[in-house]
Amino acid sequence: MSLTDKTIGQIVADDFRTAAIFKKHGIDFCCKGGRTIEEACDKKGVAPSALINELESLPKGNSNEVDVRDWPLDLLANYIVRIHHQYVRDKTSMLLQFLDKLCRVHGDRHPELFEINRIFNESARDLASHFQKEENVLFPFIESLVKAQQSGEPLGEIHFGTVENPIAMMMHEHSVEGDRFEEIVKLTNGYTPPADACNTYKVTYAMLQEFEKDLNRHIHLENNILFPKAIALEKQLRS
Repeated sequence: MSLTDKTIGQIVADDFRTAAIFKKHGIDFCCKGGRTIEEACDKKGVAPSALINELESLPKGNSNEVDVRDWPLDLLANYIVRIHHQYVRDKTSMLLQFLDKLCRVHGDRHPELFEINRIFNESARDLASHFQKEENVLFPFIESLVKAQQSGEPLGEIHFGTVENPIAMMMHEHSVEGDRFEEIVKLTNGYTPPADACNTYKVTYAMLQEFEKDLNRHIHLENNILFPKAIALEKQLRS
């Protein structure tokens, strides 16, 4: 299958190095990974042929990222919780403290900090709720799909009908987070500290940039790998 026939999500799933190229052109590969290169380029005013040339110019070989495409789905879900959910939990409280401090010290000269702080507070609150839904409802059901496949026992009825329903909700919430961080990128001028920035200011912007990068990887693993495979497995087991 050629690059033009694949979705952006499939391209990044095949080689995560391509994510940096899409990111450079402002193309969302995680929350909006279901589009083709042509569709995404049309929205951004990028020439598809030039983008394809960049993608094809990557050296042959695999990305340095962990290749999870062939992992069992229960292992991938557990990896997401232990690596990415835990990352957010570890970094959130520190970022909230730093942003509050920046607003107090620099807010009079840089009023955009108050909006950045508000958006990140909303993100922190909603991600905590999002993780609870994944860890208590969706991921346990994905684990039950794997067990049913291994044991040959039929799947029981579930209160949410089909795995596609909670997945649709999770993907919507991913899109909300993607939009929030697009706004943070604009407000921070691409995470560029102003000339009068103190060390805390610089560290906070660097942490926000790292946070977004991890969130993009996290959402990509779910939207483009875990969720499509879970939907396909459930359909296979119920057929």
